[in-house]
Amino acid sequence: MSSPTIKDVAKLAGVSISTVSRVMNDSKPVSPEARRKVLDAIEKLDFKPNELARSLVMKRSNLIGVVVKDIGIPYMAQIVRGAEEIGRMYKYDILLSSTYGDLEQEKKIIDFMFTKQVEGIILISEDIEPEVIFKLKDQTVPYIQLDKFWNIKDVHTVQIDYKEAMINMINHIYDLGHKKILFVKENQDTEIGQEKLKGYRQACDDLKLEKFEISSEGVSVKDGYEAGDKIFQLKELQDITCVSFSEDAQAIGFINYCYDNNKKVPEDISVSGFGDIPMTSIYRPTLTTVQEPYYDIGAVSMRTLVKVLKENKTINEKAILGSQIMKRESVKDIN
Repeated sequence: MSSPTIKDVAKLAGVSISTVSRVMNDSKPVSPEARRKVLDAIEKLDFKPNELARSLVMKRSNLIGVVVKDIGIPYMAQIVRGAEEIGRMYKYDILLSSTYGDLEQEKKIIDFMFTKQVEGIILISEDIEPEVIFKLKDQTVPYIQLDKFWNIKDVHTVQIDYKEAMINMINHIYDLGHKKILFVKENQDTEIGQEKLKGYRQACDDLKLEKFEISSEGVSVKDGYEAGDKIFQLKELQDITCVSFSEDAQAIGFINYCYDNNKKVPEDISVSGFGDIPMTSIYRPTLTTVQEPYYDIGAVSMRTLVKVLKENKTINEKAILGSQIMKRESVKDIN
């Protein structure tokens, strides 16, 4: 038996095809009685519209493209979850694909998503490629670009105030009695990394603390581990009591270094991170860190796109969310 059509619904309900279409798409007012008849007919016939044909006619797909570097990266998965769950609330599905850091693949994926008539795109990266941004700007669909390390002017994004978050972290460490705080910055001069450094310096100036800074080669666990010798040399020379890292992975790498070299955290030295990746709350000692609200970043990104699509809102260049200090075991109270 063939599937029921919109004509069958109209016939059973005793209304026109255009009335059925208005009820289904909620496009124009329909009398309550006609709406009830249409909905009853749809239920009795178990009518399911052809979504592909419907999207072609309506020029709407109810799809949002989500492009990620790697869905296996935990914080990216949290962003995607936030976007997907909010999208479902508004009857939008996501079309998800990973680029694995390949620029050409990233461009191909975006082109592919446009062929699927996505109504908006959320791009989650760790290294902004200007070519990709230009490609998105050339299209008429709204987009939001999320990057943990880089900022580009005139790009729609959702993030926290990294400078303010680092100021809050240093103030928290100071309140626990630490007066000599070392900051381990990223060797690569990322804009967001620079904001964190500005926050450290501003907090030290406000608290009248001496500044101690070293560079890490990168932001990985390996980079944090390899910074261990340099950190303890400076600790011995300057009596450093706490080291604050630009990223959680660095902090975890350094804690591993301490374990391998018979140093105890926080007894011998306190440690803080930035990001609140899942590992920080289950690692021992649990890591004091700045919580970046990854789920909320994804949720706000999707909600922003939906407002643009449904209410013709314009996207502000940047949405700033709040952050909080996760006070855990790795920073010792020495008051």
